[in-house]
Amino acid sequence: MSQSRKEKVCIKTRKVYDWVTRPVDLPLISVNDDDLDDLFDCEGKSDNICKFLKKKGRSIDVNCFLSDKDGNRIDTGDDSKSFLCMEISPYDKRTDVTVNLPNGDEVTLQKVKVLVKGFVTVELLDANDDVVCVSKAIPFATAQTFILCAPEGTELECHVNYFECDATLVCTDVFSQLDVSITFCLDVQMEADVKLEVEAKICKPREELTEAINVCDMKDKFPPQCPDIFPVH
Repeated sequence: MSQSRKEKVCIKTRKVYDWVTRPVDLPLISVNDDDLDDLFDCEGKSDNICKFLKKKGRSIDVNCFLSDKDGNRIDTGDDSKSFLCMEISPYDKRTDVTVNLPNGDEVTLQKVKVLVKGFVTVELLDANDDVVCVSKAIPFATAQTFILCAPEGTELECHVNYFECDATLVCTDVFSQLDVSITFCLDVQMEADVKLEVEAKICKPREELTEAINVCDMKDKFPPQCPDIFPVH
């Protein structure tokens, strides 16, 4: 057989049934007064954190980063289980909903609830970028609901591919407070193992659909495809 001759092949692969990304802004996390003093570990600190920093008489920068429960810095691309992203809706009892597509057509999709949990750590730096104080790991969590092509047999594949954490330490004569804001990009795919005869092209996430109309039922040996919305051509 000629090496240049093309032939069709059957492969077993992980098929993506749906794929969306969503920016998530968490509610502001605030720690104040006595809880704030317990949060930070500073060498030589005997007063509260604000009095301690004032005695140091140095300019302080506040830095916040994604960490594990022990305060060790982790990257969003790390497979570490210290950062949790999982489905919390029963995968075999997802609610079916019917939504309107932008062109007016209707398609049956499923509700998928996703839990994201992790930790951030705050460090206080002097003008030379030397660490003056480090906080204990601060937990955060959010539950997000998606409308996806997720029939029975598909499984959630979830990633956080962008993460930003900002922190501000406020010290006044009346109160002391640490405010932490967290923003990240949640990348969600519904997948299943299938056998396919394939012709391929590059695909990308679709726009989210959110309007629910009614409940329908979809069943098949393999989870049915949603060609009207994914992949996008």
